[in-house]
Formats: sequence, C-alpha cells, structure tokens
Amino acid sequence: MKAEYFRYLLQFKRPSGTSRGVLYEKETFILEISNNEKKGIGECAVFRGLSFDDRPDYEEKLQWLCENIKKDSEFLKEELKEFPSIWFGYEQAVLNLKHGGHLYFPSDFTERKDPIMINGLIWMGNIQYMEEQIQEKLEQGFHCIKLKIGVDWKSEHEVLQKLREKFSKEKLELRVDANGGFSFEEAEIVLKQLSDLNIHSIEQPIKAGNWSDMAALCAAAPTPIALDEELIGVIKYEEKKKLLKAVQPQYIILKPSLAGGFSGSDEWISLAEKYSIGWWITSALESNIGLNAIAQYTYTKNSKMPQGLGTGGLFTNNFESQLELQGDRLFFEGK
Repeated sequence: MKAEYFRYLLQFKRPSGTSRGVLYEKETFILEISNNEKKGIGECAVFRGLSFDDRPDYEEKLQWLCENIKKDSEFLKEELKEFPSIWFGYEQAVLNLKHGGHLYFPSDFTERKDPIMINGLIWMGNIQYMEEQIQEKLEQGFHCIKLKIGVDWKSEHEVLQKLREKFSKEKLELRVDANGGFSFEEAEIVLKQLSDLNIHSIEQPIKAGNWSDMAALCAAAPTPIALDEELIGVIKYEEKKKLLKAVQPQYIILKPSLAGGFSGSDEWISLAEKYSIGWWITSALESNIGLNAIAQYTYTKNSKMPQGLGTGGLFTNNFESQLELQGDRLFFEGK
C-alpha cells in the first residue's frame, strides 16, 4: 500500500464573510492511497484559524502518515489524535479504497433512492446582500435557513424580524450562528430577542472555552443553544463526556473534519443521545471530495433534521461534484 498527498487552494467565487473575517481562499490537502490497481481518495480539510490541528508541523505529519500508511489503523489513529483533519482524510481514503468509485458509505442515498434535507446558509455581508441570498434560498424552496450573525446585530435582528413577519415558524425554520460573536451579557439579551421570533436555535453565542458561562446560558436559554466551536480540540472520550455533562446544551453541531472524522463524530453522537442532546452534522468548507464523504456518512446516521451540508458551489475551482441539490434536498449523482 502506498500513499501521497497534494496541497490544493480553493478560490471563493465571492469573498465570504464570517465573524472571523472575510475569506478569499481555503487551503486543503488531498490524500490518495493506492493498493495495486485500486485507489482511495480523501480530503484532509484543515481549516486555518479554526482547526485544532492548524499548526506548523501539519504537512510534516501528513508526510509521516504517507510513510507509515501500512501500519495498523489503531496505531495511526492514536498517532493522529491531535490531527483530526488528517485522520478524517485517512478514514475517507480507506473507505473509498474499499468501495471504489465515489463511494464511502453505500446506502439508499448512494443508490439514489433517498435524499438528505439540508438548510440554506446565508453568509454575512451588508443587509442588501443577506436579503438577496435569503430571497434566492426561498425561491429555491428551502424550508430551513441558517444566518450567520454577530457582526451587526441591530441590522441582523431587523432581517430576522422581517423574515418572521412574512413566514411563520411552521413555514420557515430559522437558525442562527454567532460563531462566538457575543459577550455573555449581550448573549442573554440576544437569546430573549431570538425567542420572541421563534428562532429554532443559536450556534455558539459566546466564545468557546467558557464552560460555566455557556452552562448558565443553556440552563436558562429561552432559545435553544447549539455548541459548535466548543467541541474543537476536545479529543478524549472522557473530556467529551465532561463537557456535555457540564454545559448541558440543547444541541451539538458536528463537523467531521474538526471533530476527529467519522469515528470522532460517532463518539459525540453516542454521548449526545445518552444525555438527550440533539445534534446535526455540517460541512466546513471542504472541497467536493470531503463534502461527498460527509453527505454519505450523514445519511447513515438517520437524522430527520435539516443538515448543514453545503453544495460545493462556493468555489471557482472545485473538484467535480457527486451531489445535486433539488430544492432543499441533496441527492447523490455519482457512481
């Protein structure tokens, strides 16, 4: 068995605003494993500035994996525990090597018998840009929309108010993602304002790492709270358990490339269900390679909630897509 990787720079069609700034490009790494004539491909989707494994020796560790690819997977998993996105790429490549084509998790989804329902994502920007995106999603037939907030709350609040005046919670589910953009005091006010608008949930209202403050918000939350960045870097099973028991959120958001791949996400899901915490899965600006694998994995988890999966349409130089969006339903179109 052999392995090699290459670096790839995805270019945004339009600079995309987040609470961490405006993104123009997204670095990623493609891992290829070959065994005789068979080949498996995976994406080590490091997210600079966010991933736990955004560190100077990242490529060095990726090269180490290629040189040690024949080693036992449990050994590799232990060695890569602090490099969740590399482990994620390895898991994909091994599964693809096994199943061939563009397959990772064969199911009714990959047999084109059943789609995945997803939410529509609205990127930060000026109000006109956000309203244009919302109108486009509504025309496409989305029933669940997620808005990035936390930059200009007064304007963002007005957009949400307008939306709710037009569409009841039965007609349109609204989720918001603050990416840690509020202080504890601000979050208390925002949570109440969101409750008045029947908002489904808010992701990461305050910065990660403030367990006691987050627990206080979750305990009194008029609007359900979902942990997102809070999960990054929590690697050990016992630490995951400790976090969920301490904070007791209403939901957790799982990004496999940040959460230790599919096996790491499985651990989070088992604990969430044990503690009656809801969850859903989202992508994190992966290329179409990683997105395809995440979509296939997501289907096997049997969640009935709209998932946060992208469509690969953000980039000018993405790889060929195996997914097709019809309204708010994501279909597998690959082979």
